[in-house]
Amino acid sequence: METLDKLLTILQVENATTATALQLFDALEPVNLEFMFGRWQGSGIPTNHPMDGLLEASNWFGKEFIDAENVHPLLFSDSQGKIFQVAPNPIAMNWVLKLPILKNKSLKPLLILINSLLKTQTSQARLRMMEYRGKVSATMIYDYLPINDSFRRVDDNTVFGVMDFKTLPQPFFFVLRRCHN
Repeated sequence: METLDKLLTILQVENATTATALQLFDALEPVNLEFMFGRWQGSGIPTNHPMDGLLEASNWFGKEFIDAENVHPLLFSDSQGKIFQVAPNPIAMNWVLKLPILKNKSLKPLLILINSLLKTQTSQARLRMMEYRGKVSATMIYDYLPINDSFRRVDDNTVFGVMDFKTLPQPFFFVLRRCHN
């Protein structure tokens, strides 16, 4: 097995594979619910997934875990950098996956506008301890989408996440870094 540092380096280059990302995920230790509490800044890990680049193109900031019952799975920033919560929309999610043009950076203002129309203050997910790939770890369950995000610990302030979307055979990978206020 390659070292954790080497795998992290591989993931930071453009052409990481799903197999390499899963190898890293499987090597990491689980986290408990309390570890996830707080606000996290995210970034996608490109593995030739249909969602690669989409979150960044739409000004995705990250996620916020208030407690086990109250989670904001999608935080975005507006053109002034103000962070707001977005309600995931199943219809919009299906369109986004079918229209790769939305990843085009020139459409960023349009995506920010669309996200601003989906603002919410209401929790849109919850956290549970669930088994995924042989280990029980904190997992975010979306309220209105067939998606579970499982998390593994990289260090005290970083987790590696896998989005398991029921309608897509390939997982989407991302990193979350803890925000310190």
